[in-house]
Order: sequence, then structure tokens, then C-alpha cells
Amino acid sequence: MRRRARRTALAALLLAAGATACLTGCRSGQGDTSSGDTTRSAESTASAASAQSASASPSASTPTPKEPFTGLTGAQISERALKATTEARSLRMSGTVPDEESGGTIEIDIALDRRGDCAGTMGMNGQGEAELIKTGDTLYLKYDERFLRAQSKGEPQADTEALVSLLAGRWTKMSAGGADAKEMAGFCDLDKLLEDAGDSNDDTPTTVTRGKATTVDGTPAFTLYETDGSERNTVYVATEGKPYLLRFESGSKREPGALSFTGYDEPVPAESPSGEVLDLDDLDGMTT
Repeated sequence: MRRRARRTALAALLLAAGATACLTGCRSGQGDTSSGDTTRSAESTASAASAQSASASPSASTPTPKEPFTGLTGAQISERALKATTEARSLRMSGTVPDEESGGTIEIDIALDRRGDCAGTMGMNGQGEAELIKTGDTLYLKYDERFLRAQSKGEPQADTEALVSLLAGRWTKMSAGGADAKEMAGFCDLDKLLEDAGDSNDDTPTTVTRGKATTVDGTPAFTLYETDGSERNTVYVATEGKPYLLRFESGSKREPGALSFTGYDEPVPAESPSGEVLDLDDLDGMTT
């Protein structure tokens, strides 16, 4: 069970890191210009996209007294957002991403920092939730019963019941450097995530075009559209303070999902759980 749960968490963080890398499109945005024709085309595209995603959290802000990022192309705005985001000391990611292994959807809400600490929750297809905390050299996990049962499908009933009895609603811990935790703990490291975000190995040109002013959960933002072949992703960039990435919405039918980014440079609440904690490193025989 530990191994299966670890893979689920790891997949979530990997996919989140990949989504953060959407900003790398600014480095190959040759298709974006500051000409009037391009601006009109982008505004038309943005209008259509706004109608499609009317139910999403971002919503058009009216009236707009002054257009943000005046005089900048989409690629230039994206470059500024990339710089601001990759210089953050901490951030929080929340939303849904696809899980290629199961074909399902992973829900995540994780805050992490450059010290390698993190805290948050994750789930799969709405079937329960696992809480995660990494602080220092220790990784803490707590699973609810629904999560344990969902992740134990196909296992002998007796094994599932024993696992639920032992772990449900109970904090556990293990060494972050151990075989069962090392990879997951590594993806709690914001340095690694932002390094991947700022380093694109994709040589395919990506066109970045301007959208329009909007809001994301009440925060003033500006919309960018990144087109790569037949796929178009939507990116929302903060217009007040530093131009952080606020939200990413995948336009891919193969890899749908959306992630919001908040809590920039705020402390991560990664504190060791109080009370009794089960040490899984002492349970060498616990496998499935």
C-alpha cells in the first residue's frame, strides 16, 4: 500500500511540475507580434475562449480603465511571468491533473518551498484524500478510509481491512531519504520544480498571444494563449505586484486539467503532526 500511495502522490507532483512549465512558451513565441492585426486576432480569440470557459473561476473584469502590459507582446509578458514565478521562494498549487497510469484525475492542493518542505492534500477521482507533510528529513502521510479502499482495489479483502484498520485517519511517518519516500520527498523541493519550469527541452515553436484583462479568484490578471500545434493552453498572469503565474488551463484533450498558483513567498505550514504518529520505517514487513 505504501508503494501504491507513493506513486499516486509522485504522479501528481510530476504533472504539476509539467503544467508549471507552460511558461516556457515565451522563449519560442516568434509567432507573436505587436502589430494591430495580431492584437485584433488575439482579442477575437480571447473573446471566443471567454465564452467557452464562462463557468471557470477567472471572469472578465468590467470596466477596465487601462489595459495591463500595454505595449508588450504575449511572449514578452510570458517572459516576465516566467522570471517572477521561477524566482519565488514558495508557492501553493491546487487543482486537477490527469493520471496517465490510471486514466483518472488527481486532485492536489500542495504548498512547497525551496527548503524542500511541503504540506497539502491529494486525492484520486474524488475517492478519498491523503494528507502530506514533509519537514526536514521526515515525510508524514495520513490517509482517510475512502482513499485506502480505493487504492486497494483488487487486493484480498482481508488485507484491505487490515490496512484500513491500521492506517485510516492516522498520521504515519517515514524517513524522507528512504526507499519508499525518497522520490516523493524530492518533488516537494521547489528548487527542482521551478528548475524544470524554466528549462524547456521542447524545440517546437509555441505561439503566445495576448488575451484581455480578467480576474482569477478576485485577483486582477491578464490572459495569455499559448498555441502549440492544434493545442492551445490558457495562462493567467497577475497584473498587480509581481507578474506571477496565477492559473494554467490545459487545452489538450489528452492531458486536460487546470491548476491555480497562490501563496507566493508565504510560509509553508509544514509542521510535524502532534499526538501519536505511526513510524512506518519500523514496519519492515508492511507491503502489498
